[in-house]
Amino acid sequence: MTVLVLVAAVLALLLGGAGAASAHAGLSGSDPADGSVLKTEPQHVTLTFTESVSFSDDSLRVLSPANERVNPRPAQHADGKENTARVELSGKLPQGTYTVAWRVVSADGHPISGAFVFSIGRPSETAAVVATDSPDDTAVGRLYGVLRHVAYSGLALLVGAAAFVLVCWPTAGAPRPVRRLLTVGWVALTASTVALLLLRGPYETAGSVTSAFDLDQLGRAVTTRSGGALMARLVLLAVVAVLLRRWARRFDRADDGAPPPEPGSRDRQVGALLAVALAATWAFAEHAAAGVQVVPAMPVAVLHLLAMGVWLGGLITLLLLLRRRGPAGQAVPASAIGRFSRMAFRAVAVLVGTGVYQSWRQVGSWEALSDTAYGRTLVVKVAVVVLVLWAASYSRRWTARLLHEARPVTQAVRARAGERVRVAQTVGAPSAPARQDHDAAPEAPAGDGPGEKTTPPASEADTHRRGLRRMVTVEAVLGIVVLMITTVLTGTQPSRAAGEKAAAASVADSGVKVLTVPFDMGTAHHQGTVQITLSPGRVGENTVEAVVFTADGGLASVPELRITLTQEELGIGPLDAKLKNQKGYWAAYDLRLPMPGEWTVNVTIRTTDIDQVTVRETVRITPVPR
Repeated sequence: MTVLVLVAAVLALLLGGAGAASAHAGLSGSDPADGSVLKTEPQHVTLTFTESVSFSDDSLRVLSPANERVNPRPAQHADGKENTARVELSGKLPQGTYTVAWRVVSADGHPISGAFVFSIGRPSETAAVVATDSPDDTAVGRLYGVLRHVAYSGLALLVGAAAFVLVCWPTAGAPRPVRRLLTVGWVALTASTVALLLLRGPYETAGSVTSAFDLDQLGRAVTTRSGGALMARLVLLAVVAVLLRRWARRFDRADDGAPPPEPGSRDRQVGALLAVALAATWAFAEHAAAGVQVVPAMPVAVLHLLAMGVWLGGLITLLLLLRRRGPAGQAVPASAIGRFSRMAFRAVAVLVGTGVYQSWRQVGSWEALSDTAYGRTLVVKVAVVVLVLWAASYSRRWTARLLHEARPVTQAVRARAGERVRVAQTVGAPSAPARQDHDAAPEAPAGDGPGEKTTPPASEADTHRRGLRRMVTVEAVLGIVVLMITTVLTGTQPSRAAGEKAAAASVADSGVKVLTVPFDMGTAHHQGTVQITLSPGRVGENTVEAVVFTADGGLASVPELRITLTQEELGIGPLDAKLKNQKGYWAAYDLRLPMPGEWTVNVTIRTTDIDQVTVRETVRITPVPR
């Protein structure tokens, strides 16, 4: 019942805090750009991301104004670059607005999706509509997130209980509660891994839950980085099952009268190797595998996971044993509690050290702690870890008191074992029965004489154990909260990646300025438009291109087109772009803008030899990025 209550508490906390996760990668640019209007149809569409991505056959779709797909072949990496996705378009494309819908998988295993539009010739009144919801805001996404929580919990229980048995108290594997805890951890980790592998395909492609048993989709999922890591985890769990079964048989023989098994150095080495390999299946397919400093980040992530499992799983194991009696009706030895205290202290030290490095790697700046979701979640985790350290300090105090009280008891037992017992014998007469001798003159235990230190009363030791049990409970509950926050962090876009994505978006936003300015063509009810493209749209030398359209969307030929820019606040201008007719459009390639800010664009269009009109629009010129 205690195990079930603890597992239920873990799941309740994790499910209560589970939310939509944002992925690591981000779209940094596209060709054609979002919202751009092209004079001729492009041959392909290229997307560039902030990190390497993988994709399926339907990851990139280009839809015509009539909602028909115009990319006959699946996406490929452009020029061998892993952070790109490119599709070729069919031959002749009609004018209008095209929609690009994409869904790829970032290097840390999270799918990301989005959509943008571009136009050929002239924007059309309608465009294809695609869903742009979060990849995790689906039935498969939510179920996948829950299963990730279960997998982390199973790892903690399995690693922590095994470490307690192998390092702290070898005979702790005999009690049924510890065996059940190991079984619960193994079953939770194995079942969640199988489910994650089945859902990997629908999770990446936005499929339904029922498509989890599609063999073709499962085969593609196994070949991905995340699918391969899940398969390796299942193989390792099979080996763990064989070892757990072998140890269970050895303890069963001990129950029949054989001496309890003592783990040797080989057993500890095999256990440590399997634990490292299990933790590596997470590091290989999540945040550690992407971003900066991947080589040191991988072993750091493995150490962080193992320290979490040793500390939290060991706490739950100790809590179960403190609530029950150990083998032969004896309580948990104080020496075992002391060994776990030292092991837990080292695990927490490793958690803090690796956590500081991971925080620096994923956050990147102090401002990101408050400006990003990852940073704010990390601050909450740090606050809970401080509470954990506070509870752990009290647990260590109760442990020290138990160890202090255990020393006199150990010395008294050794003294009692070393005493020579005198047996009264008679000469020439039969000796008295042993029962009568013991009843007549019971031997007083050593240390009970006047002025000697007596064994501490049982009530005092019980008080120390109750205090330790209370603080271990508090520490375990806080540890579950830390595990919950850690799982949320693994599914949240790191602050450094969010900053790179924002910077890329800012550069993309300042890369091209497109203005569409309507004007009167001089004929009744005929309204033309002039489309002006200013690139890169920032201080310094810029290219200006202008295309004139008629009322029905066709290209218009005008005798003269003039564009000037004025910075009214600073009294700069007007600066003449000095456009030249390029036989279909007007262009200038050496317009220099000296200052950033809001500029007024004056456009003069001469439609006939004697008719002309001047219209104006504003554009924001950005500074040169540093």
